[in-house]
Amino acid sequence: MNQHVSMRDWIQLHLVILAWGITGVLGKIMSLPAVEVVIWRTALAACGLAVLATFLRASLRLAPAMALRFIGNGVLVGAHWILFFLSVRLGNVSVCMAALPTTMLWCSLLEPLFDRNKRISKTELLTGVLMVSSVWLIFSVEFTHWQGFAAGLGAAFVGALFAVINKRIATTEHFAVISCYQMIGACLAGLIALPFFADGGTLFHKPVTRDVFSLLVLSQVCTVGAYAAYIHVLRRMSVFTVNVFYNLEPIYGIILAALIFGDTERMSTGFYIGTGIILATVIVLPFVNRRMSKKTANSTDPPAASGLP
Repeated sequence: MNQHVSMRDWIQLHLVILAWGITGVLGKIMSLPAVEVVIWRTALAACGLAVLATFLRASLRLAPAMALRFIGNGVLVGAHWILFFLSVRLGNVSVCMAALPTTMLWCSLLEPLFDRNKRISKTELLTGVLMVSSVWLIFSVEFTHWQGFAAGLGAAFVGALFAVINKRIATTEHFAVISCYQMIGACLAGLIALPFFADGGTLFHKPVTRDVFSLLVLSQVCTVGAYAAYIHVLRRMSVFTVNVFYNLEPIYGIILAALIFGDTERMSTGFYIGTGIILATVIVLPFVNRRMSKKTANSTDPPAASGLP
């Protein structure tokens, strides 16, 4: 932690998490198909980030090879959000949010494939067992939502892949510049996927009034504004602290969905038990890892929050 953390910083962190948690709710109330939501969101976010970069006097000019790397990784962001919104539509917001915490498990499994010095620890193996058991429990008691939950697990996996790769290609470039190029890549992913998800033979739908408002909130508040605030908080708080509180996102999302959609978000007791185990695991794991890192030099910090969605 570089500076004194004020109450304003804590409130800002919770608002960032709340903004990310509300994305599922926005995706649920929009009439646009999931892929088109991603296309509009990323296109508008790319414009917003370009304006932000210009305002902050960060040059948008990058070497072609570097730009392509960021755009390529942005394709993973697009795939993540397509699966995320599909999960909301095929299941509901609660089902999607229950699957997202498994991102930490996927990160633990994927990191050794990209970093030969990284090994899966016993703690991570135990975490994997708990996660798989919880996923099985949710599947078994809420089988009617299996498609939505499976899409949510896919979104978590792709999000983890993005986070692991993004960690390796991170540079000293400004966050608004990197994110702008990644949003361009995410938009391209949506455009490529669009023909495969054409709804009723219509390739592209015109957003209705409520869609326009939701897209503006989704792109400028939940993407551009939230990520800028997240980076600001990260400079004042430790990565460890931010990671722990980042895991509150599914809780906020499920609570908001229950308040807004009511009975359509009501799930069985087994669902909440399984979700509770997953959330408790991802919240406790950083503390366990931090304690073990003091005992052995080979221990590593928990993966940084990806900031998606």
